[in-house]
Amino acid sequence: MTLIRFNKPFQVLTQFTDHEKRQTLADFIQIPNIYAAGRLDRDSEGLLLLTDDGSLQHRIAHPDHKLAKTYWVQVEGAIHHQAIQRLQNGVMLKDGMTQAAQARIIQEPTQLWQRTPPIRTRQNIPTSWLELTIQEGRNRQVRRMTAAVGFPTLRLIRYAIGDITLDALDVGQYDTLSEKQIK
Repeated sequence: MTLIRFNKPFQVLTQFTDHEKRQTLADFIQIPNIYAAGRLDRDSEGLLLLTDDGSLQHRIAHPDHKLAKTYWVQVEGAIHHQAIQRLQNGVMLKDGMTQAAQARIIQEPTQLWQRTPPIRTRQNIPTSWLELTIQEGRNRQVRRMTAAVGFPTLRLIRYAIGDITLDALDVGQYDTLSEKQIK
């Protein structure tokens, strides 16, 4: 059994091939027969787990297993506690109400890497950071949740899946874990 922890850069597809010649996992990882356990959009960054074990892949990715995923989110505007409370209570999206999330305002994480290209900035509009933990896996859910409370996402970084974090893992780098590390 192989389990890989990868810090996916911005604009990298969460697959190993692409007919449009965009960057993929194959540009970073040359281990045969492993697959992403879940998805992380091309315009999102951060923690991605990969494995060659189908049942482990299912346990990591499927929402029935309630494996928490924690994100660091940079949003446009000075987010306030009312918006955080709405995220914590669940947000109505086009595909229904989200589950309650853990949400809190944070300072910009000190261990962040430079994103290429950098996010767009506007001189008169501040940005804020929040930490959001969800257990669902709807398509573009975090971006849709922050937009629903009035704060569009500028940068989205998955920091943790369960107890596994990005700590001590540079962007574009990976390492090998044991299955026991997934809780």
